[in-house]
Amino acid sequence: MAKLTFTGGIHPYDGKDLSKDRPIRNVLPKGDLTYPLSQHIGAPAVPIVKKGERVLTGQKIAEAGGFVSAPIYATVSGTVKCIEPRRVVTGDNVMSIVVENDGKYEAVSFPECKAIKDYTKEEIITRVKEAGVVGMGGAGFPTFIKLSPKEPEKIEYVIVNGAECEPYLTSDYRRMLEEPRKVIGGLKAILRLFDKAYGIIAIEDNKRDCIELMKRLTRHEPRITVKALRTKYPQGAERQLIYATTGRQINSSMLPADAGCIVDNVDTVVAIYTALTEGKPLMERIVTVTGDAVAEPCNFKVKIGTNYHELVEEAGGFKVQPEKIISGGPMMGFGIFDLDVPTTKTASALLCLTKDEVSAMEPTACINCGRCVEVCPGRVVPTKLMQAAIRGDEETFLKCNGMECCECGCCSFVCPAKQPLTQTIKSMRKMQLAKKKK
Repeated sequence: MAKLTFTGGIHPYDGKDLSKDRPIRNVLPKGDLTYPLSQHIGAPAVPIVKKGERVLTGQKIAEAGGFVSAPIYATVSGTVKCIEPRRVVTGDNVMSIVVENDGKYEAVSFPECKAIKDYTKEEIITRVKEAGVVGMGGAGFPTFIKLSPKEPEKIEYVIVNGAECEPYLTSDYRRMLEEPRKVIGGLKAILRLFDKAYGIIAIEDNKRDCIELMKRLTRHEPRITVKALRTKYPQGAERQLIYATTGRQINSSMLPADAGCIVDNVDTVVAIYTALTEGKPLMERIVTVTGDAVAEPCNFKVKIGTNYHELVEEAGGFKVQPEKIISGGPMMGFGIFDLDVPTTKTASALLCLTKDEVSAMEPTACINCGRCVEVCPGRVVPTKLMQAAIRGDEETFLKCNGMECCECGCCSFVCPAKQPLTQTIKSMRKMQLAKKKK
């Protein structure tokens, strides 16, 4: 069907059948809500409430801590219980605001809204900034910055990332299927910022119903096209998506704007639409709870700050005690050892598997088969990078284009020797990025 794709990539078992036909269900939290102050790339948000203070749904409880930062809002009404470090999915202890939910959901008055066509460009960016919208596909980059490139007149494409190539995840699929007009409305709002740009809604061709629905709803929109992409992982990665839809290439030292593109996740685009049409800040998102250990895999509309324990209970609990629990998908998610962690703006899924196949693998010597090179979308040689990383040889690592790795996990997936290629390369990349920051 589709020809749009990139070089490399893999076809893992996608596991989407478990939850793709489960409509989005609203979930109200039962216990305390925890709001980590770092739910985005950049400076942590700064609390503007105190212990013992009563807050309302939609009330700002932490303001942006710098230019690259984002405010945080209460998603329930209740009392600030404490402000202290709490565990997040990465295993780090992050300073967080904990709110005791009173179950009343009393809300603040949200600002008046107007038709999207009546907003000025400055008003759109201000609304998105104040709403605390960040990239909800995983990166968490403050969206107002992405929508404010140095040369907006050079932006030619605004791409809505509906690929959802990560196995098991179906939250974007359900969002596109159930609320397509919000996705289109959010895209039209972004297009108002860029006079010369065309919108692309990019969807993998295993979601034919979404493709047909979006094409029908945009048939009279001259600035919007729907593009079907070949189903392949990591089709939804930013660099691969831009190449597949526009033929343009970017590398690790470039931003999408350098190639005349803006890329936003489906949920991010909906959050922009909600901020402009309802005046509401980012307070909820869709989370897929799935895996063969879950009794009833589901797609939930979750209030940010809800505990993962509660989501598992809503999904009927565990059929079998899982050996592996992952926040996100199996390729790029974080393995977690405790469900007592909160959902955040970037929480897309909770995957619970009966078997921990990766831990059971025993690495053996590399057989120089070259499979990792064949599947690498970054066109690097993973074995060379891993060897350089193990030796701590930064010069060779950089010379072999180690920073072009997107940490997708394709090389580890196909390696017959079960070498921890991605993990080793990722560690060295972290070190190099930390040095750049300094």
